[in-house]
Amino acid sequence: MTSKSIDQDTNTPLGDGGKRYLVTAALPYANGPLHIGHLAGCYIPSDVYVRYLRAQKKDVKFVCGSDEHGVPITIRAMKEAVSPQQVVDKYHGMIKESFEQMGISFDIYSRTSGKVHHETAAAFFTKLYNDGLFEEKETEQYYDEKAKTFLADRYIVGTCPVCASPNAYGDQCEKCGSSLSPEQLINPRSTLSDAVPVKKKTRHWYFPLQNYEPWLKQWILEEHKEWKNNVFGQCKSWLDNGLQSRAMTRDSNWGIKVPLPDAEGKVLYVWFDAPIGYISATKELTDKWADYWCKEDTKLVHFIGKDNIVFHCIIFPAMLKAHGGFVLPDNVPANEFLNIEGDKVSTSRNWAIWVHEYIKDFPGCEDVLRYVLCANAPETKDNDFTWKDFQERNNSELVNNFGNFVNRTWVLMHKLCGGKVPKLHDSILDDTDKILVENIQHSTLNIQHSIEEFKFRDALFEVMMLSDKGNKYMQKKEPWIVAKKLESSNASPEGGDLEGATQKSIDNCLHLCLQLTANLAVLINPFLPNTARKMLHMMKVMDKMLDWQNAGKIKLLSVGYSLREPQLLFRKIEDAEISLQIEKLKSGIMKTEEQSQKSEVGHQTSGLKPQIQYDDFAKLELKAGTVTACEKVEKTDKLLKLEVDLGTEKRTIVSGIALYYKPEEVVGKQVIVVSNLAARKMKGIESQGMVLTAEDSNGKLHLLKPENPVDPGSNIS
Repeated sequence: MTSKSIDQDTNTPLGDGGKRYLVTAALPYANGPLHIGHLAGCYIPSDVYVRYLRAQKKDVKFVCGSDEHGVPITIRAMKEAVSPQQVVDKYHGMIKESFEQMGISFDIYSRTSGKVHHETAAAFFTKLYNDGLFEEKETEQYYDEKAKTFLADRYIVGTCPVCASPNAYGDQCEKCGSSLSPEQLINPRSTLSDAVPVKKKTRHWYFPLQNYEPWLKQWILEEHKEWKNNVFGQCKSWLDNGLQSRAMTRDSNWGIKVPLPDAEGKVLYVWFDAPIGYISATKELTDKWADYWCKEDTKLVHFIGKDNIVFHCIIFPAMLKAHGGFVLPDNVPANEFLNIEGDKVSTSRNWAIWVHEYIKDFPGCEDVLRYVLCANAPETKDNDFTWKDFQERNNSELVNNFGNFVNRTWVLMHKLCGGKVPKLHDSILDDTDKILVENIQHSTLNIQHSIEEFKFRDALFEVMMLSDKGNKYMQKKEPWIVAKKLESSNASPEGGDLEGATQKSIDNCLHLCLQLTANLAVLINPFLPNTARKMLHMMKVMDKMLDWQNAGKIKLLSVGYSLREPQLLFRKIEDAEISLQIEKLKSGIMKTEEQSQKSEVGHQTSGLKPQIQYDDFAKLELKAGTVTACEKVEKTDKLLKLEVDLGTEKRTIVSGIALYYKPEEVVGKQVIVVSNLAARKMKGIESQGMVLTAEDSNGKLHLLKPENPVDPGSNIS
């Protein structure tokens, strides 16, 4: 950080002068709604930072927008049987509304399907092309002969070689998290047609990253050692391993068309076009956009998740350097991942907490989620969100600490001081009073330093510690006890001197508590903006109170000023609400698994699968079994729990046939079991195999069985 001027009244730094700031947050894919992992990763941290800069009266622009190109969009369009444009229109609106409801204060939330962005990205590509900076290469890529299109890795699915999940993508298995390539998949097939993909030659334009490797090493490893360890370390690893040319175009009909006459059916690679979205969004925001992108005294800060580090720290800066005329990132504070209840977030498995659903389930509690996600932010390592921790932090830290201090101050001020700010009597200030004043000023310095170092969790902790010190100060001063002594002195003829000293003691305590509350409003505003405004309403003051220059001062509320009645800042969250959310989370993933199992069982009726070799079929172990017991799985409509005798052992198998069979109808039946299928949990039950079914033309499932009764455990071939 650069040196800072000092406020002579509070001895606090004022920031680093007249530098302008451009703050970006990663463009979310418009192929689904927001979940809390998105918020924790970059959107709440970036909003905290921007709100702090605005309170500092900095010249700052905060830009973001929906990333509306790329494979995830087209995959979602296929799943929903709509056009890609319909997908991005739907989810852009949902995402934008969720951001607004959570108080993420973008100056603009744009979208990459807009005209300005298409023109900006195409012009950027053209400049690099005209400067001769691309390499044109012909390579072999996977192709769907049935759909007559090239396939990106995410268009190819198959069985994961690590965990045997049947629907792993060509770049990653979302069940076990393994990074993959299409060559590693067992029985790969196209998501477009189920056809087996083949290799076919295609031509693309590559950006030679290796040409910028010496410059990147100097710029990052020598000039930006202050970057977070996770960011610096990942960049160093990429640079140490050596950079290679990277394709900046793709074969597709959805995206920004390559602006060349011989590039039919080709679009810009989404990671070429998406970061340029920061530039195009700024263009839409202001006609002075070049001030923020081209003047050297601009501080550009990218807030991202750790999976985007290479794109924002290596590829995009190299693109900017190649183009020329643009500022480079000053910092890229990337967070790690937020898990949920001990498990990795997975949208495909529906293991996520969706922001729009949270807002519906907890109306008026947006600041609570902001608080928990910041207090538990994955700043240096992956962290875990649990609903119990959410409840505990709300009830203990927000309700019983912060909210309790503000409420007690207001109640006592109305009861003991007539609802007005009492006078501060300097002549009787004691050490406890002076320490509280010092704590306010010292905490302000710590909070400012932490925010400017992108340590938002530490900054929020300091705010809460200051509130806690206020509670302890009030508890030590006990103005309610002092007031009782005052009442007693009024009844005593000798109580005149005591009365004056006692009332002054009450005045000083509540005066300082009120000034601390005003400071807490300023300090909490970047984190919990709705809460800060509730406090302003109670104090009957304007938004100007939240200017950062007021932080650390103890003369924010004027003596004799009437204040409104107290209002609770936070409500207690009950056990029943938390239990409901935990069950909702579990039932969501269970529903997804049920649908997956039905898809696996009934897939043969939906079309022909790719051909397999006999050796592939021989891997299956099919045995005859007899159902000895059967019962409905609780809280499901479709699942039955079967106990199946396989001769030498009994197996528990969960099957989605409850809509077609009553439990008593299944007992005694013979079934055919895939006995060497990896076990999987369904509704907390370990299913140790699969019973085979056939689906008729009406969609009804029928259990398959041997034509004639056979001994349990007999091999089926």
